[in-house]
Amino acid sequence: MDPSPGTRTVVTATRLPRPLRDVPATTVVIPRAEMERSPTLTQDALIRTLPSAATFRRTPSLVADPTAQGLNLRGLAPSGVARGLVLLDGLPFNDPYGGWVFWRALPRLGLDRIEVVPTGGSALYGSAALGGVVQLFSRPITGPVLDADVSVGNLGTGFAAARIADRWGRVGASLEVEGLTSDGYRIVPESQRGRIDGDTPSNHVSAQARIEAEATDHLSLSARAGVFRETQNGGTRYTVASVDLAWFAANARLRTDSAGTFELGLFGRTQHFAQDRARVTPDRNFEARSALQDVPANDQGGSLVWTGPELTLAGTHVLAAGVDVRRSHGRADELLFPATYTATTLYARNTQGTQLSGGVFVQDLYTVSPALEFAGTLRWDTWHNFDGSQLESFANGTATATAFEPRTARQLSPRLAARVRPLEWLTLRASAYRAFRAPTLNELYRPFQVGTVLTAANPDLGAERLWGTEAGVEATGPRGLTGRVTGFWNVLDAPVTNVTLATPLPDGATRQRQNLGRARVRGVELGADWRVSRQWTALAAYTFVDPVVTRAPGQPDLVGRQLPQDPRHRGSLAVTFDDPSIVSVTAQLRVFGPQYEDDLNTRGMGGAAVVDLFVSRHLFWKVDAFGAVEVTVRPMTCREA
Repeated sequence: MDPSPGTRTVVTATRLPRPLRDVPATTVVIPRAEMERSPTLTQDALIRTLPSAATFRRTPSLVADPTAQGLNLRGLAPSGVARGLVLLDGLPFNDPYGGWVFWRALPRLGLDRIEVVPTGGSALYGSAALGGVVQLFSRPITGPVLDADVSVGNLGTGFAAARIADRWGRVGASLEVEGLTSDGYRIVPESQRGRIDGDTPSNHVSAQARIEAEATDHLSLSARAGVFRETQNGGTRYTVASVDLAWFAANARLRTDSAGTFELGLFGRTQHFAQDRARVTPDRNFEARSALQDVPANDQGGSLVWTGPELTLAGTHVLAAGVDVRRSHGRADELLFPATYTATTLYARNTQGTQLSGGVFVQDLYTVSPALEFAGTLRWDTWHNFDGSQLESFANGTATATAFEPRTARQLSPRLAARVRPLEWLTLRASAYRAFRAPTLNELYRPFQVGTVLTAANPDLGAERLWGTEAGVEATGPRGLTGRVTGFWNVLDAPVTNVTLATPLPDGATRQRQNLGRARVRGVELGADWRVSRQWTALAAYTFVDPVVTRAPGQPDLVGRQLPQDPRHRGSLAVTFDDPSIVSVTAQLRVFGPQYEDDLNTRGMGGAAVVDLFVSRHLFWKVDAFGAVEVTVRPMTCREA
């Protein structure tokens, strides 16, 4: 933990470098020191140590199918699709086809800090920032530096990573590599397991190279490229998935004396996702392959952001404006294995589509006085879906081709925030915002199957929209004690949900993605940091979320029900003793309340408590030995409510 975290500079909440205590929106930072002391192996598990952040079904990417590696902040309609935007040094890292997040693709040794802004962020970042933003920042390149991390653990787990960096005058370069393998564990509760259920082995390897140069005193350039491969087994013979990914990014930053700063970013990615699916008998003793699916996708994009010089007018103003654009294309090729065949049986399906999106924003950071600051942001977005098509092939040799109509939509996203410091030790924050998320290519065009349930895509989907507000207070006390309380209220309109159909579709689909209903998500976050002494620090946090369906046309039984896959209560407590001459120890307790598996709240999932322990000791030179343990005190259970 930083000796003075309030002075730490953050950028995500305003797209401008600001001291953390001055930012007008709730922002949580995981610094490098906390990453090094964490026993977690993946980035999503690290972020989930914050009570405001969660992943789908509470399952980490170590065992989760790639299409379920999403992100939700403050319980905002959890699903396999991320309703929060993930950035790497300012550029989007969400999957271009499904909005998923391949958390294991980012080598941890290369990260400097993680900033989490759990509030509607579309006014600055557009679509995908509906529920907030998580941004990962790379470590600065200094040199020469050589870092290595090797560990082995139970469940056949092995991890190895290395980072090398150096600087030659104005030029610096770094290379990071990482590999992990694990036998996983059985994710089906013991009471429900059958003969087909086994462990969930997985492995991944990733590498990233980066180079940066100070071309002149005013112009800096950087470029990076990375590759990633992951394979994962869902616990049975025919639940296998793999991801192959390659990406690049380039950045140029020009600082002028009179016209401000201009920053240009470009990125591109190509990937291939493959998946087997199975039909499973109710007793889970037999399975059969139901589908093979290949999903190649790619995207390209860029952004240009201008930050003006400080202006004086009844205070000071810092203006920022920007434009960004992104093109995403993907295809889903399916080979189906139905339980029975007739002449009209569907055995293959090929769908594809392209989405072009872009937006422009303007922001005024207005400082009336050191005690009062406002941030006003307005963004306009548009997106265009085109080249959508579907080809279905049947057992009798016939085929049906369907071309989907192009669709265009637009969205205006405002945000107004204020920060008041009436006393040096007291800070008040409040904001109101509108946010949105455009449907992904996956939701528009790709059907999927889990067990015997086939869910159809929907090319007519519209955007999800969110209205929300938050207000909070932060107080600093003696001996480095800082406490925070934040309340929030969000209303989500027309969320994309999987709806059970009154009549199955011709291909046998019994469910379909639809924009349906409204949900209210309100709650409160509590947090405290305390530097007891130079060696001892303590952190505590708690999030309460009340997510309720308030409107569900055609499904009145859902009204008043809690949104599934997210608990109302989450909390964490961590205590650290850090003395390099003796030992460094971190003990952490994470508690998750009960939640529901389904939208009707008939299948409950029991709460869980997880204990993490990390111990390290300096040996000699720059070599440390460490040990880490993670224990689930009360494992997840499923029951009929």
